[in-house]
This record gives sequence, C-alpha cells and structure tokens, in this order.
Amino acid sequence: MSSSQSTLTPLDWLAIAMYFGLLLGVATWVVRKNKDTAADYFLAGRNLGWWVIGASIFASNIGSEHIVGLAGSGASDGVALAHYELHAWCLLVLAWVFVPFYSRALVFTMPEFLERRFSSGSRYVLSIVSIITFIVSKIAVGIFAGGVVFATLLPEVHLTIGGSTINSFWIGSVSVILLTGLYTLLGGMRAVVYNDAVQVVVLIGGSACLTFYGLHRLGGWGELRHYCGSEMFNLWKPITPAGVQSTWAPILETNAAGGIVKQAWYFNDRFPWPGMLICAPIIGLWYWCTDQYIVQRALGAPNETIARRGSIFAAFLKLFPVYLFIIPGLICFALAKSGKIPELTSMVGADGKPVPSEAQAAFPLMVKYLLPPGLRGVVVAGLLSALMGSLAGVFNACSTLFTVDIYQKLRPLASQHELVRMGRIATGVMIVVALVWIPVIQGAHGLYDYLQSVQGYLAPPIFVVFFFGVFWKRLNAQGCLWAMVVGFAIGGFRMVVDTLKTMKVPGLENGYDHGSFFWIVNSINFQYFSVLITVVSAVVMVVVSYMTATPDYVRMKSLTFATASAEDKARTRSSWEKKDVVFSAFIMACIIAAYVYFSG
Repeated sequence: MSSSQSTLTPLDWLAIAMYFGLLLGVATWVVRKNKDTAADYFLAGRNLGWWVIGASIFASNIGSEHIVGLAGSGASDGVALAHYELHAWCLLVLAWVFVPFYSRALVFTMPEFLERRFSSGSRYVLSIVSIITFIVSKIAVGIFAGGVVFATLLPEVHLTIGGSTINSFWIGSVSVILLTGLYTLLGGMRAVVYNDAVQVVVLIGGSACLTFYGLHRLGGWGELRHYCGSEMFNLWKPITPAGVQSTWAPILETNAAGGIVKQAWYFNDRFPWPGMLICAPIIGLWYWCTDQYIVQRALGAPNETIARRGSIFAAFLKLFPVYLFIIPGLICFALAKSGKIPELTSMVGADGKPVPSEAQAAFPLMVKYLLPPGLRGVVVAGLLSALMGSLAGVFNACSTLFTVDIYQKLRPLASQHELVRMGRIATGVMIVVALVWIPVIQGAHGLYDYLQSVQGYLAPPIFVVFFFGVFWKRLNAQGCLWAMVVGFAIGGFRMVVDTLKTMKVPGLENGYDHGSFFWIVNSINFQYFSVLITVVSAVVMVVVSYMTATPDYVRMKSLTFATASAEDKARTRSSWEKKDVVFSAFIMACIIAAYVYFSG
C-alpha cells in the first residue's frame, strides 16, 4: 500500500455510511422505547444489563480525545501514561466498595449522594464544580479532538465565507457538536449506552487491526523495541537515578563573568515517578468511583448485582487501551524514525527524539497511511463515533447534574417533561461555553496532558470527601464543605495561573518573571500540585469536623461502613458469587503482569 494516500476512498465512505446507518437504526429503536420522564432520560429507566453498563463505561472513557491523546503521548513519551490506563483496578474499587452504597441510596447523581451523607450545601458545590470540570476538560477536549481528526484525515476540506476560509479543523469541531447535540437530545441516556455497546466492538476490532498492520509494516515487535529503545518501553522511566535528579532540578542564572546570580528549584518532568505513584491513583479513584460521567452508567442498573458485574466487565475492557492506543503511538514514532513512511519523518527531531507537537496526530496518521480502503473507513467511523458517544455521555451527565441538583431543587414542583426540557437547554449552553476553551487547549503541550492536569487540579477535594466520608463516620457536613471550598479554590487558582500563561495575555508573552511567585506556582509539576491539594483538603476536612459537632449517625444510616446495618451487609453479600471474585482476581493478575513487563 502506498504511503502517499491522503484521502478517504469511496469504499471508506461507504463503510462510514453503513456504520452510521447502523447507529441511526439503534438510535431510532431506542427513541421509540423512551418515556418522557427524568428517570428514563437520565438513567435509562434503571433497567440496563451488565454488559451494556460495562461497554458504556469503557466507551465513555475512550472518546476520540482519549484515543488521539494516548497515541500522541505514546509517540512522544513512550508508555509513561500506561499508568493511567492500568487503573482498571479502580473500577474494581467501584464494583466492590462503592456500588453497594450507591445501590442502597438510589440516587440520580453523585452530588445527591453527598447530600445524603453530609448536607445540601456540599451538593450544590460539587454540582457546580463538576459542571465546570466537564466544560473545561471533557467537552472542550472532546471537541478539539474531533477537529484534530478531521484536520488530519480530511485536510483538503474547507469552506469560504465572505472571503474568509474555514479549515477542516473547525468544520470538524462544529460538525461534531451539531451531530452529537442532536444525538443526545433525541435519545437520552438509553441511546448513549446502546450506541456505546456497538461502538466498543468496532473500536476494539479496528484498533487491533491498526496495531497489527503497524507491526507488520515495521517488521515486528523486536523492530519496535529497537527503534523506540528501552527508555520508551520503561513504565518506571522516571524512577531511575537520572530521572529522580531531573524531577527536582536546579535553574541557574549567571552574569557575564560566569558567576551565579540566582538559583531556583522546580519540578520539570511531566510524569515523575512520585506523581505517578501517588497522584495518578487519586485521580483514578476519583474518576472511576465518584465522577458522575462514569458512575451514571452503574446508577442505571436495576440492582447491586448488575451494577457490580457491569463495573467488573468495564475493568476487563480497560485492560486493552495500552495495546490498542498507546502502542500504535510508539509504532508511529518507530515508522517515522526508521523512514519506512517518509511522510512521518517530521515527527523525529534532529536529536532523534520525538517532536511532541507532531506526535499529537499519531493515531489518525496511522489510520491514514497504514490501513487498506474499507477498513480505514470503519476505523475512522469508530473514531468519530467514539468522539460523539463520549460527548453525548458527558452532555447527558451535565444535563443530569444541572437538572436534578440545581433546577429541581429550585423548582421542586416541576413536571417530568419540564425537567427533560431544561436538561436539553442546559446542554446547548454548555456546548457554546466549551467552544471558548478550544484556543486554550490548542496551546497546551498535548491533548492528554491538558486533560490530566485539569483533572489533577479539581479531582482531589472530591476524592477526599467521598472516600473519607464512606470510611470515616465522624467527619461531618462542615468538614466536607470547607474541604471542597479550600481544595477547589487552590485548584482553580492554579488553573487560572496556567491558563493566563498558555493564552499569552498581554504582559505574559514570555511567561512569568523567573523566580516570581506565579512562576513557581506554574512550574510545579501538576501531579505534585495535585498531591498538595489532596493533603490540604484532607487536613481541612478532619480538623474542621473535629472542631465542630458530631454528625447525626442515624441520618447517615447505610451510607458509611460503620453505619451499615446487618440487613445491608447481608444484602450485599448475597449480591455476588464466586465467579465475580475469580474474574476480579484475573483482572488484577493482568494488571500486575503489565507492570512487570513494562519495567524496563
């Protein structure tokens, strides 16, 4: 196959049309089953099967921004981000620790559970912050990823309006918004999860073909390791002595005579080993166990057994991204370095190292230059469908948070029809706001880096209040509220500092003054800053709780381990079987094996 191919063939377009025709058929079938109620629109009537829940959780996580970002990171940093993908064990924590509490509470949202455990004030704070997090991370990054895919695969597409040319990046972004908006408005949660199930099969199968074709073109796994080197295959690369030293590195300024006039210290590795060891699990546990975007699928289960098995199945599916998305990124870099695909050589710098800005488009470039006609179309369709499915899921989650946690609290007598209508209106507003963030994301080092840093700033307080709240019954509403307020204030401050520099506002074209307070804040690795927020939030929660009144333990019945009744424990024990334990153990064994293999 010639590497000069740059556009989709008629056979590719036929495959795309057939695939989206299938999705349209599924969506039409779902719409006919829908009822105009909040429970049906937001939770699919609480009647989802375990395989649909698992597939939807996985598909919601693996949007186009995830695929494009992971492959780009693989091409520039090797397997470093496999740490995040091996967080399948966090889904087991959801299955075995949190599902019993969520199933007993029968809540619509995570903030609603927090209100049951603590207070209505904590519910409002979490709802507002969660919506903001969705806007500045998942929605905005998802839209940007759609633009990247279009710009890479269809570079010749453009529109000319009033003498101005609109390129394929913006055409792709706007198209994705319109299609996804319509998709979400019509079908609600049920359409999202069933189309997710179809998408997972195509995405895994197509990505597996991409890995196979890439290795075949390169010459096998041995050639991949040869061109990438052991460093890119070392999951614990930053744990080596050189990595430790560069994690806390000196910056020296000298005068004309060579004398040192200023010395400063800062963290400069994007993925240092202490951050991966401490921060990555914090973000993972927040995301998989307490984030509305993910947990909403489990809330749609009819009982605890189905919710647990769906979460375990999602953990199994989560084992695949390392090999289906990160490894293709390494293959892309190896093909560029070997010269076997000349069009990719710009990805390699003069020093033989990856060029991060070029590496960002590794996945669509692999699709463009490696796959045969027809199959290329299927993978492109799956990629675009992943983007649409991921955005549809987050739109539905945002609608649920706004409608149930804010609007319904303000208008408790609102009809079911009114609640669904308001959720749809909220979705439209959030899309417009997300578009404003695209220039910020374009200036970030990498798509996945941006996503992880934003989550690293906003996730710690949520992680603290949920995990401490479930395991420590003495912590009260005042402690929860102040932990979130202080934690979110620190994280928001760091986001503002980073954003101002990224956008190069007047006066910051060259960044912050070296050695200044804002320079120090901006220079600290986002993972270390995330750990700092976690520690501060935890201390505030504990100190404030013990300085104020003891909570009402009767009110929090069944919402903590210490206040769970004998009936609650018996119901949970009867909800799982030996095969659930065996399958969970198998998943853990696969995770450990991956860590061992990618250790240099």
